[in-house]
Amino acid sequence: MKPSKRIPTVVTFLEMLRRPSVLPPPQPKGKIAILRVESPTVHFYRYLYNTIGDAYYWVDRRKRSDEQLAEIIGDPGNELYVLYADGAPAGMAELDFREPDIGQLAYFGLMPEAVGRRFGFYFLYHAVSIAWDKPIKKLLVNTCTLDHPRALPLYQRMSFVPYSREDRYIELP
Repeated sequence: MKPSKRIPTVVTFLEMLRRPSVLPPPQPKGKIAILRVESPTVHFYRYLYNTIGDAYYWVDRRKRSDEQLAEIIGDPGNELYVLYADGAPAGMAELDFREPDIGQLAYFGLMPEAVGRRFGFYFLYHAVSIAWDKPIKKLLVNTCTLDHPRALPLYQRMSFVPYSREDRYIELP
């Protein structure tokens, strides 16, 4: 068995304690839709997660068995939203409401071909709005230095505030 590769990163934890007062961004060009996936299948989830997260070393869900992943994404407190652009998936937002009074933007990202098309702020604005429609008192997200370089500034632009930083290692499978 080969030893796993460890990659150092700095994780920034952010919170939002009230619905932001940010103005809604204009809709990007093209036919745009944000749809909730009512009963996400493991293979569709893995397609989104792996395609979006490949360049950023998203590995946590790759380490889960299909059964473990199905339990997480099938939980009624976990919601998956997909951004579609001209009929094709352009991004995903996974919102976790399994903890009382707390929302967690568990995963958020764009497909590689959607990056740079002005979808990020638009999609994040709507994901945050969806989260605050729930009975939560706090919305959390974290990002790391391996994520897209515009991730942290995007979260801060949306009114998330950093509250902690931590040095960690990503263990590649």
